Amino acid sequence: MRTVQFGPTDVQVPNVVAGMMRIKADGDEQIQELYGAAREAGIDFFDHADLYGFDHPGGGPHWCEHRFASALKLRPSEREQITLQTKTSIVAEPWHYDSSYEHIVSSAEGSLKALDTDYLDVLLLHRPDALIEPEEVARAFDHLESSGKVRAFGVSNYTPRQIDLLKTAVKQPIVANQVQLSITHSTIVAQGLSSNMVGFEDSVTRDGGGVVEHARINRITLQAWSPFQKSFGGGLLLGAEDLPELNAALAQLAAKYDVTPAAIATAWITRHPAGIQVVLGTTKAERITEAAAGSDIPLTRAEWYGLIQAAGHNVP
Repeated sequence: MRTVQFGPTDVQVPNVVAGMMRIKADGDEQIQELYGAAREAGIDFFDHADLYGFDHPGGGPHWCEHRFASALKLRPSEREQITLQTKTSIVAEPWHYDSSYEHIVSSAEGSLKALDTDYLDVLLLHRPDALIEPEEVARAFDHLESSGKVRAFGVSNYTPRQIDLLKTAVKQPIVANQVQLSITHSTIVAQGLSSNMVGFEDSVTRDGGGVVEHARINRITLQAWSPFQKSFGGGLLLGAEDLPELNAALAQLAAKYDVTPAAIATAWITRHPAGIQVVLGTTKAERITEAAAGSDIPLTRAEWYGLIQAAGHNVP
């Protein structure tokens, strides 16, 4: 498992992350098997959110965090070996965003309880909040850091300017920005290739511009969620009948490197010099193993560009 530098810190983290979004209905044995497969593959970084599992019968906020801790019952020594990252700022009922001091602190404390841990390694703001007050966030981060409850902070789905606004008050480094990225859903990469090319869909700037470049300049680790999704809520790209050219290219490279297409889709992201972490969302142990095999695959430049072209993006 290849590692990357985590934000501006000296900490090295795996470039593949195990996401716990979908474990809400899984039994203890399945969660244990998933965790074991991740650790066996070299993944010691686990991604959560207070929102995950809110809609499970009898569940509610922090449900997936609770299921993770309840199933694994990690000893203190093993807890120290892993990175636990969680997210806050989405409120499910009624649906809205809340990045106030009170909500951030209470949510973090709820995550600590649900995960049965004394500290969170990383806390991300889950979604941009139009009503955000950076000073409120800064006060919450200061409190959580000084009390030893959270060790590092980041964001998710933020644009460069939203991060810059946050940094007008927040003094802690923004270590990560978790964004949607796959070979097909790759606007943050593709728009740079089609810059200043009127008439091409990829030339349209949709996110404030330069998410990848801003992250590299500011030493923010990008984390790719839904790495195998065609688009936002658009189904899997792997084996998709409407993506024959891409799947043929994935299959050809999978045969060359003796892995599965999922590993190649992973490798397309980890090949990028920005040092991006791939956040897997599967609940199947075997799929963790398959995808994690892409961590070290050194796709050539021609192979990397061939895949983004096969996905339908413009490479002028």
